Amino acid sequence: MRCSKSREVTRTLSSIVLCLFAVAPCATAQTRNPAPPVLTLGGALDYAVEHYPTVRAALEEVNASTAGVDVARGAYLPRLDSMWQSNRATANNVFGQLLPQAVIPAMSGPVLPSASTQSVWGSAAGALFSWEPVDLGLRRAVLASAEAVVAHARAAEGLTRLDVQNAAGSAFLAVVVAQRTAAAAEADFDRRDVLKRIVQTLVDNQLRAGAEASRADAERAAAETRLIQARQMVAIAQTTLARVLGIGGGTVAIDASALGDLPNIEIDRTPAAAHPLLQVHQAAVEQARAQETVLARTDLPRVYLQSAVFARGSGAQVSGVLEDGLDGLGLDRANWAAGLQIVVPNLFDFATLRARKTAAAASTRAEAARYDEAAIAVSSEQEIAAAVLRASRAVAANTPIQLAAAQQSEAQARARYQAGLTSLVEVADAQNLLAQAEIQDQLARIDVWRALFAQSVAADRVAEFLRLFHP
Repeated sequence: MRCSKSREVTRTLSSIVLCLFAVAPCATAQTRNPAPPVLTLGGALDYAVEHYPTVRAALEEVNASTAGVDVARGAYLPRLDSMWQSNRATANNVFGQLLPQAVIPAMSGPVLPSASTQSVWGSAAGALFSWEPVDLGLRRAVLASAEAVVAHARAAEGLTRLDVQNAAGSAFLAVVVAQRTAAAAEADFDRRDVLKRIVQTLVDNQLRAGAEASRADAERAAAETRLIQARQMVAIAQTTLARVLGIGGGTVAIDASALGDLPNIEIDRTPAAAHPLLQVHQAAVEQARAQETVLARTDLPRVYLQSAVFARGSGAQVSGVLEDGLDGLGLDRANWAAGLQIVVPNLFDFATLRARKTAAAASTRAEAARYDEAAIAVSSEQEIAAAVLRASRAVAANTPIQLAAAQQSEAQARARYQAGLTSLVEVADAQNLLAQAEIQDQLARIDVWRALFAQSVAADRVAEFLRLFHP
């Protein structure tokens, strides 16, 4: 009985532990990047820059390239290599040369009087100090190339931040557009519902034909369909915003109260060379040029100062006597050496090196062409953003007139219908016109904000745009 109870307790504890291990990762994932309660437009941009994975990846690229600079600087330091070796081997040696290879171990010493299968101990120890005081600019070129990689990574990180801000701002404003479209659709549905009840009352009292009740039902159903679709777009826009903010799953609540009044500021243009996109391409050009410089110095001689201290021991004597025991594990002879070494690269590599230089020069010209293309793109985006902003402000100034006229027309059509002076078709047309005017008026205001934000992105002046919300 006790054994069975013990097994039951053990199974219960095991189940609890497994559940805890299963729940822990989920809890960690949920608390790792919690969704903020309510986000303003400025808060959404800041949150995206801090949490979106692409920004973190760009920062790590900067860290990795910075470490590459440290590696390049390490080439200026001297080298000190050391080793110790003990071996057990035969001592049969012959005169003659071996071509360079990596199969037969090296052997030193005279030829013994006779060959033997006996083995003896051998030992060796040494240290080699090597320093390159002169390299004719090769190490400096390699360091400059590494620094160019860092500059490119930093520029890419700045462009990534701008892209993430653009995506977050556009997604935020898309949510506002969807919400205000849904609000207009709901107001239109309420009007259709009221009209439907009025028409049904008139039809029930035999003051109107039954066909008008069917038309009112159809108009109400169509308005309800548009309302459902508008609410669907709100949900999709909120989910998209959550994804852009780096929040896995769920939706985000927003506060768009600051977007009520129309902005009346102008975003100054940024000089083309200061735009992150052009900085990325300029860094790519500099990186390609640095690689050309490295290749130009690859075939130059290199000078090394070297010194070595080494010692060896062997159980084999010149007389041919092979010592027993541990003789040879000790170091019998020591030497030192110091000198100057000039290394000339492979002279027959000129064809390959020339091809590499040609390829590097072509890469530089290609990056320069991409820079010119990016400069045209940045200038065009700034021109387009300015034109869209002007048009959006003109539309926003016109839609209130359209809305007021549509409201008056709808009110007059309803009054005429209730007085029996017109048909339901006129009222339905007036309500369609009013619904369209309400949506256009709401979107026109948001379009001004969207155009101004697009202009700030095109000019790389998002910080100036955000000062509208945080003076």
